[in-house]
Amino acid sequence: MRAQIIGTGSCLPEKVVTNDFLSTIVDTSDDWISSRTGIRSRHVAVDETTASMSTEAAKRALESAGVSAEDLDLIIVATCTADTLVPSTACLVQDNIGAVNATAFDINAACSGFVFALNMVDAYMQTGMYKMALVIGAETLSRIVDWNDRSTCVIFADGAGAAVVRAAETGVIASSLGSDGSKGWTIYVKSRENYNPFVPEKKPMDFLFMDGGEVFKFAVKQTSDAIKGILDKEGLTVEDIDCFLLHQANARINQSIARRLKIPMEKIPMNLDHVGNTSGGSVPILLDDVCRQGILKPGDRVIFAGFGAGLTWGVMLYEWT
Repeated sequence: MRAQIIGTGSCLPEKVVTNDFLSTIVDTSDDWISSRTGIRSRHVAVDETTASMSTEAAKRALESAGVSAEDLDLIIVATCTADTLVPSTACLVQDNIGAVNATAFDINAACSGFVFALNMVDAYMQTGMYKMALVIGAETLSRIVDWNDRSTCVIFADGAGAAVVRAAETGVIASSLGSDGSKGWTIYVKSRENYNPFVPEKKPMDFLFMDGGEVFKFAVKQTSDAIKGILDKEGLTVEDIDCFLLHQANARINQSIARRLKIPMEKIPMNLDHVGNTSGGSVPILLDDVCRQGILKPGDRVIFAGFGAGLTWGVMLYEWT
C-alpha cells in the first residue's frame, strides 16, 4: 500500500502586506522586490497562529476528503515555527479537530518539511501501521523575521496547507530525500540559549539569517539533480511529468530549475506572487491551489519538491487519482 492524497485544504492570514507597504518601513520598492523574487504581496499573521492556521487547513482538507477527524490515526505537522516547544503543533491540532484516535507529532525539515512528512506517512502505510493520516505544513515566519532586514522580510510569509492521506494501491511512486548539515549556516535562527543561574549573560533573541546567494545556488543545483535522479531511477523523463509543484521560494529559482531540466514553465504553477515563501506551508498551499483550480487530473504524474534550511531537500514522484 502507498500514501494517496484524497483531500486538501489551506489557510492564509487575513492581513495582506504589499510590497508598497514594505517600502515604507525598509529601503526597498515594489520593483526591487518583484524583479528579484516574483513576490508582490504576502499574508502576515496578526491574530492567527501556527496551530490555528493548521487547524483551519486541516478542517478544509477533511471536508474536501469527506473524512471525519475520528477516522484519522496519524497527524504529522511539518513546521519550524511552532507556537510552543511543547506540546507539539500536531497535538494542538488533534485536540482542536477532535481526532481522538490519532497519534500526533511534529517534524522540522524547514521548507522541505511537507515532502519529508508525506514520505514518512508513505513509509508507515507501506508497513500497514497506519491507514488514514493528516499531513500539514505550516509556518508563522513573521515572528522570526527581522522587519528591518530587507533581504528577508520581503520574502517570508505565513500560512498552512494540509492533505488527508489514506493507504491505497496508487499514490506515491518514489521519493528522494537528503540533507547537508555542513551548509546549515546559510539559513538559521537560534533558539533560546542556555538560561540558568550559572550563565552570567542573557542575550536578546536572534532573528532569521539567510545567505541568499548560497541558498539560490544550492536550491537550483540540488533540486535539479534530485528531480533528474528520481526520474532516471524510474525510467521517466521530464516529458512524462504533467505538473511540477516546487517550493515557492523565489520565481528565479524555479525558472532556473526549469531551464536546467528543460521543463516548460506551464508545467510549473506558482502562487508566490501573492503568497510569498511560507517554508513548510509552501508545497501544500500550492497543492491545494491547483486542486481547487482543477489543474490535476486522474493519472497525472506529479513531482513535489522542497528545498531549504538544514540544508534539506526532498523530491517525490506521485500519481494523481
